[in-house]
Amino acid sequence: MNFAFDHLVFFSNKPEETILPLKNKGIHTVHGGRHEHWGTYNSLAYFGLSYIEFLGIERLSLAEQEKENRLVTQIVEQLAKKHREGPAKIAIRTNDLSELAEKFKAEGFTVYGPLPGERVLADGEVIKWSLLFPESNNSELSLPFFIQWEKTDEERLAELKEQGLIGAHTAGNPKLASVGFVVHDLEKTLDEWGKLVKLPITKEYMDQSFNARCKNVELLGTELAFCTPLGEGIAQNVLQEKGETPFLVTLKDTHQQQQFEMLNGIWRFNP
Repeated sequence: MNFAFDHLVFFSNKPEETILPLKNKGIHTVHGGRHEHWGTYNSLAYFGLSYIEFLGIERLSLAEQEKENRLVTQIVEQLAKKHREGPAKIAIRTNDLSELAEKFKAEGFTVYGPLPGERVLADGEVIKWSLLFPESNNSELSLPFFIQWEKTDEERLAELKEQGLIGAHTAGNPKLASVGFVVHDLEKTLDEWGKLVKLPITKEYMDQSFNARCKNVELLGTELAFCTPLGEGIAQNVLQEKGETPFLVTLKDTHQQQQFEMLNGIWRFNP
């Protein structure tokens, strides 16, 4: 079975209003489409097949009715009720959700799906996929969900290039190097995620800017960085304010070196 990073989801009150601030930083972001069955819509920033989705609620009454799509239940709880925008959850791309669902059930996870999904573009084109959501009472951090696209990676990549969605950034030729998570217990979190997908640890380090101890795990397309605070600092502040959560977007090949807050997340641009 194949696994690759697919996308990071940011919750946003108005996804259309993420386009300009990202453009000002050299990141090309576009209107995505509407999820008509779930009452949500999005804007998107692509870095090859890895991308960031800025997800908002278009019809709250419809979104509140959804029970199986755990991304929608999470955005209702986190955005509509708690009014908290920012990085929220990641998706991992794979090629056999049915087999994966059985594996997760055997590991003791609560499993939702596979569920069919679709997004309607402005021109009426419909993009289709399937979703799988494992959940565990042992994890405060929102576990990844899994996605299987109707089209192959090669077909999707060719279409995204043809549509001008890849390679249109002005901040160099940025790639989504890693997504960072802040957690209380680094080893416990890695053990729990390891029951879903076995991922090799690529490096361990102290991140001085966050005052945190971190471990990176390798996932095709984009690495995952898990960090736990060592004391006062940015990581501890995020953990105290938001709990365990994705909090950091690291882009490489941006022709610049800077770190800043934007859209309720921390962004790190590396050369």
